[in-house]
Amino acid sequence: MIPGPFVYHRPASIADAVAMLAAQGDDGRPLAGGQSLIPMMKLRLAAPQHLVDLAGIAGLKGIRQDGADIVIGATTTQAELIRSELLAARLPILREAALQIADPQVRCKGTIGGNVANGDPGNDLPAVMQCLGANFVLHGAKGERRVLAADFYQGAYATSLGPGEILTAVRIAAPPAGHGFAYEKLKRKIGDYATAAAAVILTLGGGKVASCTIALTNLGQTPLLARDAAKLALGSTLDPATVKKAAASAQAITDPSADGRGSADYRRAMAGVMVARALAKAHARASKGA
Repeated sequence: MIPGPFVYHRPASIADAVAMLAAQGDDGRPLAGGQSLIPMMKLRLAAPQHLVDLAGIAGLKGIRQDGADIVIGATTTQAELIRSELLAARLPILREAALQIADPQVRCKGTIGGNVANGDPGNDLPAVMQCLGANFVLHGAKGERRVLAADFYQGAYATSLGPGEILTAVRIAAPPAGHGFAYEKLKRKIGDYATAAAAVILTLGGGKVASCTIALTNLGQTPLLARDAAKLALGSTLDPATVKKAAASAQAITDPSADGRGSADYRRAMAGVMVARALAKAHARASKGA
């Protein structure tokens, strides 16, 4: 289908973009890579009267180190995440997850900001951001504020973005060298949303798990941070019994819907399988790096 009529705006600065969105109110939407918004407009599931294209704002692009943090501009594409040597060295889970988003054509246009700010529970990067303890940098008429990824998502397509606010960057304190990581995703075919997916970040000390975070994709109305499951891993060697308990704990917080990917019970069971696989892979990587 063809989208409804809209007015196109292309601001040159963050301040201009915020002003344009504030002026349009509920009738305006920011446009990043367009890989989520444009299909919804074609299906007439979204009908903004004004599109504010963020692509011309130089300050929204790029990947850099800022002290202990890695800062990623909101319009940095998923393909650029994959190519970044800095991310490969410091945040390799981002590359692993980005390689599992859609297909190369989409990844060349899709942006990190669009992926995390849209509030789509099927998107891959929100759970990874929760696992990493990322901060989202938001700009609005009242200036800048930061929100933890764990606090950002309120429901399907509902986030803590205020009226006229845009996400301008993601800030992540990189885990220590030698950490273990994994993003395990079950999908029907290349390019599909996850049937179930799990992200894990962990560190080892004396052969035992010293820190651990676990997050889940497309198994509820928001990405899910499995805090209790991660606590079960702490102090363990990730023996089979512990992994089984952690996987079961993660399963317990899921609330998947039945769809073409399977029944709710099947998808819940696959959540446990993905957590077990991600824990095993992250542990193996951490053990190798220790």
